[in-house]
Amino acid sequence: MNTMTLWHISGWEFAALAFAALLVGFSKTAVSGANTVSLAIFAAVLPARASTGVLLPILIVGDVLAVLTYRRHAHWPTLWRLFPAVAAGVVVGTVFLVWADDGIVRTSIGAILLLMAGVTVWRRRTAEADEEPDSVATRSGRVKARSYGVLGGFTTMVANAGGPVMSMYLLSAGFRKLGFLGTSAFFFLIVNVSKVPFSAGLGLIDGRSLLLDAALAVFVVPGALFGKWAVNRINQRLFEQLVIAATIVGGLQLLLR
Repeated sequence: MNTMTLWHISGWEFAALAFAALLVGFSKTAVSGANTVSLAIFAAVLPARASTGVLLPILIVGDVLAVLTYRRHAHWPTLWRLFPAVAAGVVVGTVFLVWADDGIVRTSIGAILLLMAGVTVWRRRTAEADEEPDSVATRSGRVKARSYGVLGGFTTMVANAGGPVMSMYLLSAGFRKLGFLGTSAFFFLIVNVSKVPFSAGLGLIDGRSLLLDAALAVFVVPGALFGKWAVNRINQRLFEQLVIAATIVGGLQLLLR
């Protein structure tokens, strides 16, 4: 059965979704946060609520590839500190999705994208500062982990947009590139897999969404391979500026749609 017929999307729209899937792979192995652009594309092409369910399996494919690439660099003590707060955020996000209609979800995704753009700018400025990051073992560090965990769980459940939140947390905790990528790879694999029953229960994942996912998943692989190749070569500053700009445009488009 033709997935484009099922979703009433044109060839150009499918090409846009394929590019978004490629960006997912790239973001998972190179620049975390680039998939906010993918979120904007999916929400623009598909119904806002449905887009979160279609995107989730694509993200999981990217997470698996990232874990296979950076599995030796994960910091598990940090992950165990984050998971309880993230679980609370996922539950809150699920309740919100039960209550919200498509228009509210679309507006919320747009607002979250703009928030994430602001978070990314703040993250970059924090990373450039020479201040000593808070230790996750201190009281303030634990409060920070819980705060970021709840916000990350909520944003990842509602809009699959927890990446910038957790990226800022990991950078502020002093993680270097490989530790950052390894820890975030396991974090999002575990969190995204745990979201599948919630999304399926809300009707966001079904047979036709998985059919579209099967057609798009193949595009994640070249993106991940390119990210692995580019991670030590890419001009990080310029790329993050482009991601921020694209995220702002995507958020405004959803808010004004």
